[in-house]
Amino acid sequence: MAANPSQNAFGQPLGAPLPGWQGSQFPPHQPLQGWDCLLEPLDPARHGPDLWRAFSQDSGAMWTYLTSGPFTDEAALQQWLQQCASKADPQFYAIVDQQQGQALGLASYLRIDPQAGSIEVGWLHFSPRLRQSRLATAAMALLMAQAFALGYRRYEWKCNACNEPSMQAARRLGFSYEGTFRQARVDKGHNRDTAWFSVIDSEWPALQASFDRWLAVDNFDHLGQQRQRLSVLTAKALAPQSA
Repeated sequence: MAANPSQNAFGQPLGAPLPGWQGSQFPPHQPLQGWDCLLEPLDPARHGPDLWRAFSQDSGAMWTYLTSGPFTDEAALQQWLQQCASKADPQFYAIVDQQQGQALGLASYLRIDPQAGSIEVGWLHFSPRLRQSRLATAAMALLMAQAFALGYRRYEWKCNACNEPSMQAARRLGFSYEGTFRQARVDKGHNRDTAWFSVIDSEWPALQASFDRWLAVDNFDHLGQQRQRLSVLTAKALAPQSA
């Protein structure tokens, strides 16, 4: 009788075999575009003024659960952007409205582990104009699509467990909640419990179809209101298939 491929010679259970696994590719820092969204490698000199104007429209609440900010003036924001742009991990992108040519937010890849095939999306800084917009969803779809195209097996989202809007956004985008790490960090003098979410490669094809359907022009009426909700599409994509 052939040996069980999920056990070793000692009869101990193992994870599923991954024959030929050689790891993923480190993401090239290059522009991504689609659905009127342009993700450009962060350039503080070029994107900084737009981001200052866009972020200045916020009351300050956008910075509550972020480890950075708020910034008192444009020079302070510019200094922080320069620090961000100097790193390979996190790998920062400016989220640009391609029609208007304006940077409205930031996103990044981080905890990039090609050998494990794991990568996280984070450092999400969405200005008021970007929040809950088609453009924001397009940015998330573009980053997720590239990660799986590069061979990553696991795509992560983490947030402060007090940040309910971020947790709702993760679920809307098709991430599955995996648990909360208690007392994971101290941020700005406060305890932070960290909620973990992920999408894995086997889920991506169905989720990709959900993004394509939701982002399609015909999913929005003449007022820009959605006809189908993304949360409904992604929940259906992840639902167990009946026999």
